[in-house]
Amino acid sequence: MISAAYEEQLIWEKWTATRDSEAGDYLIQRYMPLVSYHVQRISIGLPKSVIKDELMSLGMYGLYDALKKFDPGRDLKFDTYASFRIRGTIIDGLRKEDWLPRSSREKAKKIDAAIEKLEQKHLRNVTPREIAAELRMSEEDVVCIVNEGFFANVLSIDDQLLDHDESDHPGMMIKDEKAVTPEDKLLKDELLMQLSEVIEELSEKEQLVISLFYKEELTLTEIGQVMELSTSRISQIHSKALFKLRRILEKAV
Repeated sequence: MISAAYEEQLIWEKWTATRDSEAGDYLIQRYMPLVSYHVQRISIGLPKSVIKDELMSLGMYGLYDALKKFDPGRDLKFDTYASFRIRGTIIDGLRKEDWLPRSSREKAKKIDAAIEKLEQKHLRNVTPREIAAELRMSEEDVVCIVNEGFFANVLSIDDQLLDHDESDHPGMMIKDEKAVTPEDKLLKDELLMQLSEVIEELSEKEQLVISLFYKEELTLTEIGQVMELSTSRISQIHSKALFKLRRILEKAV
């Protein structure tokens, strides 16, 4: 009896040697959950106007690109390699499109101005509720727009970093974790210390959601099952936690 692992190895060999269409179809189906996983994680910071099917199409292109370029002879798991390709392709696609509506950008500017005004007045970090009251907006809209703006800034910064990239696929730079300068280590240690202090100020539920999402890499649905809460409620908790962490996170990108 042929084991599943050996059968998959034979399929990989067939795909690598002849680009057999049946083998390719099998591998696409086998690793399609990776695409769904990254689409769900990335879409959390995007406005509702962004259609998930479009992200899925980008992710599927990234998966196929990974299948074409992957070398089974290398000491690297396909899941790891494909994840970089899938996520990078989705981010590249978002970067090329003006996915954040002008109205959201204008609201984000108003919120930033309100935050600066209120912080100067109260000499402390302000809450989404205070900002919402100042601008006569709902608290949920404030949190959503701030987090969307943060994600947009991440894409913009990625653009600047990749302007002179000579790789065959922009956005596919993998940082060499071994090449850490003393300055990098100092900044990283300081950032981790700041993050730890801020995370301690989060509620118990917010800390748990952040830990499960970013450390354990569970999906919102899985976190909801662990905490016995609805996916929408987990999404709200995550958004509010991210709002509180925003200023520290901006220093990390």
